[in-house]
Order: sequence, then C-alpha cells, then structure tokens
Amino acid sequence: MSNSTSAYSLPFSSNTRGGFFKLIGLLLVAIGLLGMLVAAFGAEAVSPVLTGLGGIVSLSIGGILYIWEARSQKSVAEQNNGAWQNNMTARGASAWVVGVVLTGFYVLLYWYPDTLRGLTMAVEPISQWLRNRPADHWFLYGTFYTLAVMIMGVHALLKYRNSRYHIIRTISVIFFQLGFAFLLPGLLMLFNQPEFYFSYFWPLKYDYLFPGTVGYLVDNGAALGVFMVFWGAILSFAATPVLTYFWGKRWYCSWVCGCGGLAETAGDPYRHLSDKSKKAWQWEVAIIYPVFGFIIITTLILWINSWSEGRLLGNLSHGFSSTYGFFIGAIFSGVVGVGFYPIMGNRVWCRFGCPMAAYLGLLQKHFSRFRITTNGGQCISCGNCSTYCEMGIDVRHYAQQGEPIIRSSCVGCGICAHVCPRGVLKLENGPRDNRYAATPLIKRSDVNILS
Repeated sequence: MSNSTSAYSLPFSSNTRGGFFKLIGLLLVAIGLLGMLVAAFGAEAVSPVLTGLGGIVSLSIGGILYIWEARSQKSVAEQNNGAWQNNMTARGASAWVVGVVLTGFYVLLYWYPDTLRGLTMAVEPISQWLRNRPADHWFLYGTFYTLAVMIMGVHALLKYRNSRYHIIRTISVIFFQLGFAFLLPGLLMLFNQPEFYFSYFWPLKYDYLFPGTVGYLVDNGAALGVFMVFWGAILSFAATPVLTYFWGKRWYCSWVCGCGGLAETAGDPYRHLSDKSKKAWQWEVAIIYPVFGFIIITTLILWINSWSEGRLLGNLSHGFSSTYGFFIGAIFSGVVGVGFYPIMGNRVWCRFGCPMAAYLGLLQKHFSRFRITTNGGQCISCGNCSTYCEMGIDVRHYAQQGEPIIRSSCVGCGICAHVCPRGVLKLENGPRDNRYAATPLIKRSDVNILS
C-alpha cells in the first residue's frame, strides 16, 4: 500500500507537511473575517477599531501564513496543477460567490459609501498616523487594495520563485503600490500638500490633465503643485513613448501600474480564464480604442471650454467628464474590472477598457523594440502558453509558425515563457530591423533522406 499523502488531505492532517500552520492560518483568516463583519454591522455596539482593525491584521497574518505553507510545499512544476479542477479558479460556485462579494463591495464603495462606515472607522488610526486626518471610504479602499497586492504578492513570489524576472517584477509592483500609491500620497496630505499619485498619469489618471485639476494643484501645491503637473505631462507625453520604445508596455503594465499590480498578484489565480476566442479580440479592439479616443476628446473639450471661460461649450464639457467618470472610471475599471476576476480573468479592465493600455499598445505595436520571439521548431503544441496568457492571446498559434508575438495587447508579463516546457518563447528588446521576421522552420519537403 502506498504511503503517499492524498492531494485531498485536510489541512490539519498529520500526514500533511505544514498542516498545522495551514490550520492556524485558516483560523486567523476566519477570525479576521468575523472581526470585520462585526465592525461593518456592529460598530455601535463594539469598537470598530478593535474588531475591524484587529480583523484586518488577523486576516493578513493568516492569509500570508496559509499561502506560505500551501505554496512552499508544492514544487515549481506543480504550481498550476488543478487550476481547471479547483472550484475557486474554474468558475465554480465559490468563484461566483467571490465575484458577487467583490462586485458588491465596489457598488457600495462608489454609490453607498455610508454603508462602509464601520470599516472606515476601523482604519482611522492608520489614517491619523499617516495623513493626520480622518479616514474616508477611499482611504479604506486604498488600504484594502494595498494589502491585497502585498499578501497575494507573497503568493506570486512563491509560485514563481524559480524565475528572477518574476521575483523582481512582483517586488516592483508591491513597491510602487505601497510606496507611490499609498504611503507617499498620505505623507503629502500630512504636510498639507495636494494628494497626488506619482505612479498614475494621463490617460489612466485622466483628470490629472483636466484644467480643474491642474488649477487645483498649482493653487494649493505652489512649487510642488507645478512639479506635479510637470511630472504628469512629462510622463504622459515624453517618458512613456521613450520607455515603451525600449521595453514595450511591460515597463508600466506589469511593473508599475497599480491596476496591473493587483492583476498580477490578487488576480494571478484567475489568469487562465481570459477568453482566447477571435470574437473576444474583436470586442477588445471595438471597445478599448473608442475609450481612448473618448478621453482624448474629453480632455480637449475641457481645455477649450476653460480657455473660452465656458462661453463656447457651456456645460457640455462637464457632461463629457461626468459620463466618462461614471461609465469608465467607476463601472468598468472597478465594478467589472476587479469584480469579474473570478469569472472573466484578471485583466478584463486592462484588456477591454484601459485607455493607458490602448495608448501603450499603439506605441508597442508600431514604435517599439519589444517582442516575444519564438523557436517554432521546438514547440510541442502543449498549449500552456495560450492557457495562461491573461490577455487572451493565442500564443501557441505564433509559436507553431515560428512567428514573433507583437501584439498591442501584450503586457509582457512573461508567464507564457515561464510555463513553456521547451523554452520556445523569449522576451526580447532587439533592433527594430526585421522585427516581424519569423524563425526559419525545417519543413518535411526540405529533407530528402534518400537523395
């Protein structure tokens, strides 16, 4: 009789290595969730700081402990095993529950923030310490968002621990989210400066080049405000084309961006759910570029209206801005973009709606040195590359033909190359000459043994 441990052993089974610590992790997660529920619905009866903040800490420690034990026990080759059999990652009932909870949270965050009052009060000490001002629902969201990137960042570090590229990339997105998108904006407010996110810029942070925002930064930030406006403009129109020319859109989408950071960490277990069909690609093109065009038109209309002091367009510019903020800034990027992770994959927003992705994609496809080269002669058509492409690219098709992958949607995450068992794929920043040239393949007609 075999003494091997069953893959379905309980986390506290004596035969499961590290099972005790996994159990402790699960208990801490359960206690944390209970504390947060009490803070959300019982803030009048029990201190939300004690239950809510304590619950957040318990949930974070328990999550890291469980992830550490669960992932470190698996070899590198086993990390993706069971992705399509796991109820949580195969659109099962658990996935739908998580999707509903995430979607519901975003609905409450955007339109019913008072319902989150208990949880907002729970992070009050952090807000006072970091910003010296009361917490609001957006600070609560930033706290949750940053914790998600950090906790699931541990998951990504363990899952891809044999790849230096992915280790550095994961550390990078954690650093930019924690430092540039959470701590630095809070410290600016602590010193009575305008809140500003240096890792976001137009067109993703679309309002940073709106006349109202520019005026606010200059008026309230003085010299620093002028620098913020200068920073945003330079990053949008000078640094982005240059960096994309050398490294493709991956320098931002997979290394810096907070949206990409959440997708590459918290969304990583769902990357295989992206739609690979031609129809999905057609929808992608039909949506993302009009969104990019809409924000360009909106920005121009706002500046024209500002220069004319409202005489030319009146309230039309405000209508454009409000429409974009509601449908794209709230519903698409938040409710759908994150809430649908367990159902549609982790890059729904990046693939179908992000104007920054469209901007970077155009630069990458037509003005960049970046490509993913393929050695078609080594391809065994296993399909791992296509399965785990979070952007829905049929990578295997290119590999079979020996053609380089130069797609505007590719974020250069490198997972396709990571899961390839034959080393067929390679991320390169070579010269633009012959960029589209395919790898020569040996055909059957080229070989005549009897001659």
